[in-house]
Amino acid sequence: MTSRSAVADVLADTASMRRSVGRRLWWLLALAVGAIVVSAASVAFGTRDVSLPEIVSAFTGGSGVGEAAVTTRIPRTVLGLLVGAALAMAGLTMQAVTRNPLADPGILGVSAGAALAVVAGIAFFGLTSATGYMGFAIVGAAVAAVFVYTVGSLGRGGATPLKLALAGAATTAAFSSLSSAILLPRVDLLEVFRFWQIGGIGGAGWDRVQILLPVLAAGALVCVLCSRGMNSLALGDDVATGLGEHVGRTRVIASVGAVVLVGAATAVAGPIAFVGLVVPHVCRLLIGTDHRWLVPFSALGGAILLVGADVVGRLIARPTEVEVGILTALIGAPFFIWIVRRQKVREL
Repeated sequence: MTSRSAVADVLADTASMRRSVGRRLWWLLALAVGAIVVSAASVAFGTRDVSLPEIVSAFTGGSGVGEAAVTTRIPRTVLGLLVGAALAMAGLTMQAVTRNPLADPGILGVSAGAALAVVAGIAFFGLTSATGYMGFAIVGAAVAAVFVYTVGSLGRGGATPLKLALAGAATTAAFSSLSSAILLPRVDLLEVFRFWQIGGIGGAGWDRVQILLPVLAAGALVCVLCSRGMNSLALGDDVATGLGEHVGRTRVIASVGAVVLVGAATAVAGPIAFVGLVVPHVCRLLIGTDHRWLVPFSALGGAILLVGADVVGRLIARPTEVEVGILTALIGAPFFIWIVRRQKVREL
């Protein structure tokens, strides 16, 4: 009787796992369709109306005004997909590494560190190339991440979620003020970076996409390879060590992947906040806490959120547009308050 009961339990667990996998695959398919829909909307809608024949003509080599608008929107859409995916994966990784539900590149000061490094590089070192921007941004993001984690670890209790959030907020304010102090005496630089500091993907070209793609691919690969280790970290350091996980090494490698993603995305699109906060939490509500699934889900969700916000920003203020960084902040700030109230700033 006991043997039959054990077999029944195993069969029930197997059936439950299959249902779970099937449910996740359906959600993954839904997100993929959503990414296609917002991409199509990004190409079709903007500050200028274009017709379906003009869209088709743009893909077949047409050279009219409408076709030119569509041709400009295509790299912008691709860049939005890449940046959104990068920020969401980086936010997910930071939340796993710090076990902090409030972790986000913008909240923890990592984006501000990348932005400060780019501004300082242009003002003091004469940076002009996109690769130079990216290199300085990645270094700045790394320095900011180490600084915030060090400050948040001081005192009793170590790096608690509340201390990390406070350290990140203070660091963001300080780095943003330093960026403004560097830019204010330089009117020419201030005009160039006025919109970049808000965060946006306007003016994108294929050259920026080509430079960004391999760097983001490397950062994303690191996060994917660390996904199993992030599952172990979620159980606590002692349990993860007992399972054979090298906690320190996993944290460092995963953090490197997140820093590369944030630095590269910030270099081309400016410091866009809250994408890395909102998307991972929504994905957890949909599919659970397995990071092997959360990484691709977060990538698709971040791409949808950023491109969708960019489309809305182009439509609500025609013939001008609202930068995507403003819209993600409008979406993310209430979500941040909700998480604080719901989680009571506990660890994940």
